[in-house]
Amino acid sequence: MNVILITGAASGLGWELARACHARGDALLLTDLDAAGLAARIAELGEARVLGLAGDITDSDLHTRLVDACRARFGRLDLLINNAGITHRSPTVRTAPQVLRRVMAVDYHAPLELTLAALPLLRESRGQVIAIGSMAGWMPVLGRAGYCAAKSALAQAFEVLRAEIARDGVGLLMVYPSFLDTPIDRNALGGDGRPAQHARSTIGKVRRADWMAGEILKGADARRQRLFPDRGSWLASLLWRIAPNLYYRTMSQRFAGELD
Repeated sequence: MNVILITGAASGLGWELARACHARGDALLLTDLDAAGLAARIAELGEARVLGLAGDITDSDLHTRLVDACRARFGRLDLLINNAGITHRSPTVRTAPQVLRRVMAVDYHAPLELTLAALPLLRESRGQVIAIGSMAGWMPVLGRAGYCAAKSALAQAFEVLRAEIARDGVGLLMVYPSFLDTPIDRNALGGDGRPAQHARSTIGKVRRADWMAGEILKGADARRQRLFPDRGSWLASLLWRIAPNLYYRTMSQRFAGELD
């Protein structure tokens, strides 16, 4: 039985990861900003092998409480899944600075800081870290400047961190999904910080969260370093590097409705 900490676990990809891990017998420490939603999920799973702590993932006090609770309840940590995330849908010039700061805090600072706090436990178990990045960290997506910047920062930091913690026997898997059918896009912020009012635009296939959860866990079991689950988005990232003008023309056509 592995002990797994999952952030953003009350819905979307985090919930599908929690379900899959619980089904195979793992013990879970789950956290989410949505206290009521998290409590409902824990009740659904049953409390025998599950502990929940609600809170804002950008709060360093929550990081301390999560690590302390993991040690006190389970005595170990084998896998940390940094899943919690937020996005926005708004042209850069019409996005308030506080929106950009919030996205960076949730998508970059929080997972890095939580990982550093959890490293002593992970070193003891020679465990693993998973970080949910995005293909938006590899290629520009119009109307997502803050999200692209945060996911790019996350990728660079964790690619560096992987080599540094490998000496302690700790593995690190960076996941680079494309568009998923999860609440992160349904709850996207607009430029003023309120919920975005327009529908999102997409490129390629929109994948189901349960499918993505399965691919992630298979990657973790194989101790992989990177996972590019969507071939279409990976090819789009190559197009951005090889023919950036063509990429921009295509992107502008697909996302025109979000820029007006």
